[in-house]
Amino acid sequence: MPRLEELANVALRVPSILVLDLLYKCDIEGLTEHLKAKNEDMLFKYKYVIWNMYYLGHLINVVLLVLPLRHIVTLYLHILAALLLYMGHQISKDYVREELQYGYEGAVYLDSLTFNRFVSAMTSQIILSTLCAFLMSTRKVWLFSAHMLPLLARLCAAPHATLLTVNTFSMGLTGAGITVFLLSHLFLPYRLARAAYSELLQLEVIELYRLLAVGISLWNQFAVPVLFSVFWFVLFIVQLCSDTMSGNASAGHQGIMFFLLTSVSECCATPYSLLGLTFVVSYLALGLLNLCKFYLGGYVAVQNENVMHRGVTEGVTLLLLALQTGLLDMQALQRTFLLSIILFIVVTSTLQSMIEITDPVILALGASRNRSLWKHFRGLSMCLLLLIFPVYMAYKISQFFHMDFWLLILVSSCMLTSLQVTGTMLIYSLFMVELFRSDPIESLDEVIYWVNAVSRVLEFVVALCVVAYGTWESLFGEWSWMGASVIIIHSYFNVWLRAQSGWRSFLLRQEAAKKINSLPRATAQQLQQHNDVCSICFQV
Repeated sequence: MPRLEELANVALRVPSILVLDLLYKCDIEGLTEHLKAKNEDMLFKYKYVIWNMYYLGHLINVVLLVLPLRHIVTLYLHILAALLLYMGHQISKDYVREELQYGYEGAVYLDSLTFNRFVSAMTSQIILSTLCAFLMSTRKVWLFSAHMLPLLARLCAAPHATLLTVNTFSMGLTGAGITVFLLSHLFLPYRLARAAYSELLQLEVIELYRLLAVGISLWNQFAVPVLFSVFWFVLFIVQLCSDTMSGNASAGHQGIMFFLLTSVSECCATPYSLLGLTFVVSYLALGLLNLCKFYLGGYVAVQNENVMHRGVTEGVTLLLLALQTGLLDMQALQRTFLLSIILFIVVTSTLQSMIEITDPVILALGASRNRSLWKHFRGLSMCLLLLIFPVYMAYKISQFFHMDFWLLILVSSCMLTSLQVTGTMLIYSLFMVELFRSDPIESLDEVIYWVNAVSRVLEFVVALCVVAYGTWESLFGEWSWMGASVIIIHSYFNVWLRAQSGWRSFLLRQEAAKKINSLPRATAQQLQQHNDVCSICFQV
């Protein structure tokens, strides 16, 4: 039952977001500009009505979106009952029309065709009335039986002209009942708003941490990430089917990847769909990272969650880049190309997180002298994937776009990813060489330090080249404040801080080497006397 409530909590709120998305896409200004009226006063009234209906639609759907689940279920049950009543009146209308066409006005049971038609219609009407009573949780089936009046009139051998009158009367009776019901619940939104306001007052959300607690509670209660993800998947499937059914030839000429990117770009043209894509990317990144953990360490590794490896970084990156570059305001083709670059950055960030997961695992396998071939195979295969895939990505995007400063930053991030994996595999190889040697490698710690140092120096050189190229392009090419700010930020974080960290590490290493060299060398007699125990163990 809780699972069913969770499913209903998401599924029943998705239509509200779909309608909000459609309302956002509506060009009301274009519609009002093409309106024609007898005079300016009537034109103003038409525009006033249209704009108020537009805003009212937004308000109604936002209210439906934030309603508690029990009220949403009740609303959908009433809508379903109204649809069933509409079906009942349509059945009665079709029945009356067929009777008029047939022309027989005698008793129903005396004509086989008339009797069969009557039994079929009456059976359908009884089922519909029973369903309406069941949905409204009442035993008063007669409340939902107004659409049966034309059939009862025909059973009493009423003339055909009377059937039309009775049918119109039954529809009016149902309409009057619905009107009375709506008027009796006219102040229901006000009562709900007052109840919600009273609950907020009881919570006393004056202090910031209490306000945050209420926000987090509502976030979890409405299941916002899952809700927007389901909404986006529905939108994407509909768009994909629409593009496929319309005979879009881009899949054949440009490839399946461009076809999918075009469909994805069409599904991020509004703030709602962009937010949905953000959560979808976050969940996909989380799934990929968990798959990496499971492949390397099994189910136990998946349980050890890291806050930085939950896909949040990838989702936030996509959202910020989309807002910064004005993705929503672009045309479809421009949005497709920009989205491909943004997704490239997101994939690069995900690969970096995968390196952070793989690096300690593969080094631990080498240092612990683990002899499980399957574990070594999994670690090495993941390293090879992280080594080759960024290079392939850099090659493809350099073939697709013209080389400039922005593209160079993307390609350099892929090169840095491959460099990090190369350094990790070299250190792992050193551990493996020592494992198969009869005597240990002299100064292995020193060799590992220099391997890491060379890897960091190469990363620093790549970052420095990016800054140099960006500065040259800004001075002799196109100048922009955005490009200058990116160069400054890149210089600070990837050059200056990296240089400071490397130099500090080098100085600490030199200091440690001086302290070690200042210690006296042990003689053979001292080693024999202390049973060849190192100084650290001897002090303990």
